[in-house]
Amino acid sequence: MEYRLERLGTLIQEITGKLIVEGKIKDPRVHPFLSITRVEASKDLTWADIYVSTFRSEANLEKGVAGLQSAAGFIQAHLAREMRIRQTPKLRFHADANFKEALDLMKKIDEIAGETATVALSAEGGASGGVGEA
Repeated sequence: MEYRLERLGTLIQEITGKLIVEGKIKDPRVHPFLSITRVEASKDLTWADIYVSTFRSEANLEKGVAGLQSAAGFIQAHLAREMRIRQTPKLRFHADANFKEALDLMKKIDEIAGETATVALSAEGGASGGVGEA
């Protein structure tokens, strides 16, 4: 059963992501930079919680989630046609800030690594210049 729920979540993620990227969701709040990070379906398939992220601002993420929730009926109908299962879960969209936080963390790590490399190069340049002169 666990494997089936995982497969179902992956399929919902792929189909919903495809609808977003292809611009089939006409709500202007839903932009192609939204990303479905994960889907958790209930064991009885009555609900599917869909987590959405973006590298854009928090305000854009909240608007995008509201737009997706508004289009939930359209997305659910599309899922029902594509997946051909007896019961299509009702969809609930949630903002997932973890993706943006991870990007921000990676950016900070890159900045620190760049600063460290600059300091190391200037230390080497100063040390090698003194050795070469002697």
